[in-house]
Amino acid sequence: MQRSKRFEVLEQRPVNQDGFVKEWPEMGFVAMSSPNDPKSSIKVENGKIIELDGKKREDFDMLDQFIADYMIDASVTEKVMSIDSMEIARKLVDINVSRSEILSLSKGMTPAKVVEVLNQMNVVEMMMALQKMRARKTPSNQCHVTNVRDNPVLMAADAAEAALRGFDEQETTVGVVRYAPFNALALLVGSQTARGGVLTQDSLEEATELRLAMLGLTSYAETISIYGTEPVFIDGDDTPWSKTFLASAYASRGAKMRFTSGTGSEVQMAGAEGKSMLYLEIRCVMMAKGAGVQGLQNGSISCIGIPASVPSGIRAVLAENLATTLFDLEVASGNDQTFSHSEIRRSAKMLCQMLPGTDFIFSGYSAMPNSDDMFAGSNMDSSDLDDYLIIQRDMMVDGGLKPVDEESVIKIRYEAAKALQAVFEEFGFPAITKSEIEAATYANSSEDMPLRNVVEDLKAAERILRDGIAGFDVALALAKRGYRQTAERIFDMLKQRVAGDYLHTSAIINKDNVVISAVNDENDYTGPGTGYRISPERWEEIKNIRQAISPQDFN
Repeated sequence: MQRSKRFEVLEQRPVNQDGFVKEWPEMGFVAMSSPNDPKSSIKVENGKIIELDGKKREDFDMLDQFIADYMIDASVTEKVMSIDSMEIARKLVDINVSRSEILSLSKGMTPAKVVEVLNQMNVVEMMMALQKMRARKTPSNQCHVTNVRDNPVLMAADAAEAALRGFDEQETTVGVVRYAPFNALALLVGSQTARGGVLTQDSLEEATELRLAMLGLTSYAETISIYGTEPVFIDGDDTPWSKTFLASAYASRGAKMRFTSGTGSEVQMAGAEGKSMLYLEIRCVMMAKGAGVQGLQNGSISCIGIPASVPSGIRAVLAENLATTLFDLEVASGNDQTFSHSEIRRSAKMLCQMLPGTDFIFSGYSAMPNSDDMFAGSNMDSSDLDDYLIIQRDMMVDGGLKPVDEESVIKIRYEAAKALQAVFEEFGFPAITKSEIEAATYANSSEDMPLRNVVEDLKAAERILRDGIAGFDVALALAKRGYRQTAERIFDMLKQRVAGDYLHTSAIINKDNVVISAVNDENDYTGPGTGYRISPERWEEIKNIRQAISPQDFN
């Protein structure tokens, strides 16, 4: 057959390198509405839930039991469940219905009821609801700071630049697990060099991650994964109760934490039980609420290729973000892993969270090139920063970032590398050379960095855990070497751990060391003129991209 030249051109488009599959409900390849999803129902007897979504109590699996006993309010659930799902969906969109009224309804809804409600809504309606339902009024953003060599000098410089650009949380992970203490140290020093209040985490197995948090080298955690079916939970040697205990271990030691879940994880682990991705994710959201954690990282996360391959999959990702806010939880709304070869498609997905605003629009914008992102690459990376800033300007929307000039970036990267050099010298770690500082100051990626002695670095990194080198020791070292401002900022972060205010729902810390959370910055959106509005000062900042020319320049 003679080919159409137009189709030949279309086949070369990046989007056609993506994978797409037809719905396969039996294996869970359906986004929001599977024929195998249960119908919503509830029965309460003597204050105890005895039936949940068509299943009697004696047939509950461990998630059903946890949700019934710790999440759903048995005193109101029968009344709430009698309300038509369409009516609740309309309340979500209605600007005359307050966020608090929706939250009171969510206490009585079952997982299947939530799915029924969300299935009534299109993408625009979900975005309208998300604008009203997010916990913190002010939107924010989180980034990844990693590199394939685990080079601490580059990591400190990248962390400083990311903080300067406005990221309120920074997350790292490792290529070599023994490097983890150096990564945590580099993020702490680098981020606090640029400004105070940046929260950092080192994504690892939980024992090491918790030790680093207890030492005060990190301040939050989010990689505590939960799942929507019992077999997948058991595969991970976990239960809702063990995850709840782990959450309390972090929080009781002053570390902000959230759970992680996302549509598609159960399909990826071959344990979807024929249910829709959204139904299983709603079970995760409700389990997180029942566990008492303050927030949830969801938006498919590392499983994004699964929902992105089926019809309505990106809509389902938005729906799970909305569901999280429906239960008064902080949402770090994904966008943290690349899922498409198409820049258009990646941007379209991101706008679902950026335009209405979420607590963290990205749960990991790659602050460096994706080639250095050890989380398998983000939906956007450092090469997309100008696009992102211009979208903020085009739409008059606050995506959490701000324009910066090249001179300021070079200066702060240099200062961060020098500060880390001073810390290494104080602790007797392998020297950071002048050439490394120079390279990190101007680098784009780890390819621009000199090689370090990995064996000696690993020995030194292990000393941090062995000798219990803590955040306070880092602050003292910096103060001794003349980096007093960075030392004071680290000390302020340690004081926040004692105060515990940043354990409140959706907390961030501003440059003045003031906690901003759903407690003192509660979302009060009820239509035009309410909720978060860009201040004149912030709008001037967003507008002031370096590419914009002024008519006065031509006088």
